Amino acid sequence: MSDLARTAQQYDAGDPLAGLRALFVLDDGVYLDGNSLGALPRSVPGRVEDVVRRQWGALKIRSWDESGWWTAPERIGDRIAPLVGAAAGQIVVGDSTSVNVLKALVGAVRLVDDARDEIVVDATTFPTDGYIAESAARLTGRTLRPVRPAEVPAALSGRTAAVLLNHVDYRTGRLHDLPSLTAAVHAAGAIAVWDLCHSAGALPVGLDEHGVDLAVGCTYKYLNGGPGSPAYLYVRRELQDRFDSPLPGWNSHAEPFGMREDYEPAAGALRGRVGTPDILSMLALEAALEVWDGVSIDAVRTKSLALTDFFLECVRAYVPEGRVESLTPVRHEERGSQVALRCSPDAGDVMKRLIERGVVGDFRRPDVLRFGFTPLYVGFADVERAARVLAEELR
Repeated sequence: MSDLARTAQQYDAGDPLAGLRALFVLDDGVYLDGNSLGALPRSVPGRVEDVVRRQWGALKIRSWDESGWWTAPERIGDRIAPLVGAAAGQIVVGDSTSVNVLKALVGAVRLVDDARDEIVVDATTFPTDGYIAESAARLTGRTLRPVRPAEVPAALSGRTAAVLLNHVDYRTGRLHDLPSLTAAVHAAGAIAVWDLCHSAGALPVGLDEHGVDLAVGCTYKYLNGGPGSPAYLYVRRELQDRFDSPLPGWNSHAEPFGMREDYEPAAGALRGRVGTPDILSMLALEAALEVWDGVSIDAVRTKSLALTDFFLECVRAYVPEGRVESLTPVRHEERGSQVALRCSPDAGDVMKRLIERGVVGDFRRPDVLRFGFTPLYVGFADVERAARVLAEELR
């Protein structure tokens, strides 16, 4: 056994979160792709069976009231709220991240003066966010200005209506400075919109603490909600009575069963709802979130940084020099919960071989190997094994 393997055993023995691994369905491989799709919590299959057989099969339409279907979007939103540093009553669950980005960005523009004619968007963003930002600019008659996050403060002006940023870069795992960037956006009189897809459930966000205006995120990565599980929209309490969603629907009406021809938005974050909730996926997500009961997001962050530090140490020790280059920042305050390694020219083939050997990460064109570290179920022995197998495939 190598020194690093022994170190991994020692770390695992002292890990206060180690017991959470038993709450997930995992094989004997190493799953490092939770930043794309989280593992299955063991409580979910039984809950989904109950929803299908009893709530839908037996109770049928009565479940909208008797099983709490109608209130699920805000109830589950309140379960997510502590994980992103928000008080209850500000998050509503439903629709996809893409749809919620559109709601948030158009809604943000509608909160400011018409003279503010520019939307700033993260130039390094996940492509869909960029597509939607461009569409939102057309819908609102604004100009779109893509800039890198570090360049945002200098790009802000009296013309800026809203700024859409990613908390963690999906390619590199770089963590952007949410507090200071939000403060800069506010100093310019604009609205801050954050995409939390790669941070929620992996590190503290502090939406309320840092005065974030609007935020969106998915639930199938570090929140383990399952493939295509519904996303969420955060609307800061002080803005809720002015938030004007571009997608009004009967579910966001003040009188949803009044069937009135005129639209009157519901009070609070509920105006972020649109149509009938996706109950099967939503209640699977609710069951998945139970693994967070009693878990501190600060403890998760501590382990996340320890895992990524240890992985980088193992890569340096095992992988032939010059074979890979880390794109993920070394400094903790600049790192999310993934490590991205540039591996030219054969990154795609390398990842295929890793997966065949039970080490599951993913590949991003043209030459990036991504490894996501979900502290709820990834251990230090997993990390050492992944780096060792990677080194064997690169020799």
